[in-house]
Amino acid sequence: MTKSAVAQRVDEAWIRALPKAEVHIHLEGSLGLADLLGLAKAAGAQLPFPADRLFGGATAGAGDGAETGLSSFLRFLDWGCGLVATPEQASSLAYRFAARQTASGIRYTDAIVNPGHWGQWTDRVPALFAAFADGFDEARVDGLAEVNTCVSLSRGQSASSARELVEQITESRPPRVVALSIDGDEHRSGPVSHRFAEAFSLARDRGLRRTVHAGESSGPEGVRDALDHLHAERIDHGIRAVEDPALVGRLRDQQIPLGVCPRSNVALGLYPSWEVHPFRHLRQAGVAVTLNTDDPAVLGTSLETDWSVSSQIWGLDRSELRDLARTSVTASFADDDLTNRLLAEIDAIDVSEASENG
Repeated sequence: MTKSAVAQRVDEAWIRALPKAEVHIHLEGSLGLADLLGLAKAAGAQLPFPADRLFGGATAGAGDGAETGLSSFLRFLDWGCGLVATPEQASSLAYRFAARQTASGIRYTDAIVNPGHWGQWTDRVPALFAAFADGFDEARVDGLAEVNTCVSLSRGQSASSARELVEQITESRPPRVVALSIDGDEHRSGPVSHRFAEAFSLARDRGLRRTVHAGESSGPEGVRDALDHLHAERIDHGIRAVEDPALVGRLRDQQIPLGVCPRSNVALGLYPSWEVHPFRHLRQAGVAVTLNTDDPAVLGTSLETDWSVSSQIWGLDRSELRDLARTSVTASFADDDLTNRLLAEIDAIDVSEASENG
């Protein structure tokens, strides 16, 4: 009998008390039902689906394949974020995001934000990120989680618009922007290194960190492309690297972290179940994997829930979850002081059986 077959599920309350970071979560997919209903009412906008089935409608079509499900999902994000019109609305969303992260025991977050979803901010992208920073700053003052942002390119945009966005961000330097990212539909867009290599080189030269969505609906070649041409320091998803043992060895040897999101992968039809998801295999191979929620509001989950599910399905005990928390922090773009402080707190967590009952 395998370890996972007899494993007990670690209590979510214990997981919430475990300091940790989240490195693959989209602000766009974290807007709650109350957020979206309030924004729609303020804008006088019609809901794309009935309120009680709003998030279910967002993922409709996922069972028909990754392209159909992801495309439907991205259109839903465009709708919700397109309702945000004022700095006050953006700041309020950022504050509530930090509050929800804090409620899960998340102490630091690299939040991915793709300006392409925020339709009313096309000509004022730095102002959007400044508004988010105001909300995150207020959250920090109130004792909530520390949150920084990763500006994300859309896979379908042009090389010139990608470079223009990087120039805009690095020249205006909105607070709390720490990295450049790419997200979107790999299946539809294909390799992007030929278009985005210049933008990522510029980001590196101007001090931004780099993380790339790859190895989701594309195969291991997407991961290799991000490493070879985009100076990726972290791969978001990256799960299909498991199909190439040499690439798995490279990720292990170079300690390139993966921001893995199993619930999202299953919801979008990339894997039929958690049981066959490659997270555990990649971790056992020595890859620095982290476990994240991707778009928690739309997927109806929280980080402590997904960590608890993983403990039972993959047989992760409290000691292994503490190791996972350490990896989440070292994989993040948190500054050195916060990283060291969080690691010390994590190492002090009691993982004995008695700690859960006492």
